Amino acid sequence: MLRRSLPLLALPAFAQEGFPNRSISVVSGYAPGGVTDTVSRAVSARMAQELGATIVVENRAGAATAVGNTHVAQARPDGYTLLMGTSTLAINPALQPNLTPREPMRELAPIGMVFRSPFVLHVHPSLPIHSMAEFLAYARANPGRLNIGSSGTGAVNHLSQALLVARTGIELTHVPFRGGAPGLLELRAGRIQGMFNATQEAQPVVREGATRALGVTSTTRIPTLPEVPPIADTVPGYEAVFWQGLFAPAGTPAPVIARLEAALRVATTDPALVARMAEQGVEIVTGGADDLRVLLARETTSWAEVIRGQNIRAE
Repeated sequence: MLRRSLPLLALPAFAQEGFPNRSISVVSGYAPGGVTDTVSRAVSARMAQELGATIVVENRAGAATAVGNTHVAQARPDGYTLLMGTSTLAINPALQPNLTPREPMRELAPIGMVFRSPFVLHVHPSLPIHSMAEFLAYARANPGRLNIGSSGTGAVNHLSQALLVARTGIELTHVPFRGGAPGLLELRAGRIQGMFNATQEAQPVVREGATRALGVTSTTRIPTLPEVPPIADTVPGYEAVFWQGLFAPAGTPAPVIARLEAALRVATTDPALVARMAEQGVEIVTGGADDLRVLLARETTSWAEVIRGQNIRAE
C-alpha cells in the first residue's frame, strides 16, 4: 500500500520541477489594442522565450476588469493561468465592493511588476494657464468652472483628479466619458477645459499645440515630455500612476512563483523591450513579488481614502 502511494505523493513536486510543460494563459481584463494589451503581449512573448513555453494572452474584458480578475482568482493554482492585473485591483474593493475578487490581497499571489504609466494634466490653450501654480490659482478664483474630463468614474485618471482636489481643496467639475478618446476630442474642441490623459494619448496633441501640458502625475519627469514638471513640484507628495503587475491564483506553489518571477525579471530588464515601450510613453519597471505585494497593499489603502473622502460612487 505504501509503495502505491509514493508516486502519487511525488506528483506535485515533479510537476513543479518540470514547470512549465504546457502553454500558459495570461489573462488581461482589457480589450485588445490598448496599452495594457500591447505591454501584456510584449512582456509575455519575452517571458515565453525565457521559459521555453508558449504563452497565450487572453482578453477577458468587462465589469471594470473584474471578469478577468475573477477568472484567474478562481483558476487552478498551478501557474498555468496568470493575470496581468492593474490598478483596478486596488480601486475596486472601495469603489465597487460587490465585484470579485473582493480581497485581491488574499485571493491572488503577486509575481512581479510590469509597468507604470503616469498621466499628463493638460488644458485647452484658450485658458490663461501655463503652469500648475496658475491652474490652482485659477481654480480657486473660479470654483467649479473648470470642467475636467476622465475616461469614466473611478478610472485612475479620474482618481488623479480627485486626489488633486483632496490635496489642494480646489473645486473642479468632473466630466466622465466612456473612455479617454471621447474626452480628448472634447478637450481639443474646447468643450471641456482639461483632462488627465495617459502619456501616449496626451503627447501628440500637446506636441501639435492643441493642448497645453501643465504637469505629470509621476514624481519625476518623463522622457517623452521632459519639459513638463511633476505636479508634485507644486503639490508636495502628489503621485498617481496607472500600473500593471503579474499575478497568479493564491496557493500557487512557491517554486512556480519563483520560476515565473525570474522569467518576468528577464523580460522587464530586456533593453530592446524597455526601449520599445518607452517610445510609447510606458515605463517598464522591475520589481518582484514582494514589491508588487507592497504596492497593492499601499494603493488599496490610499485609493480607498480618496474614494471615500471625495464620496466617489461607481456609475
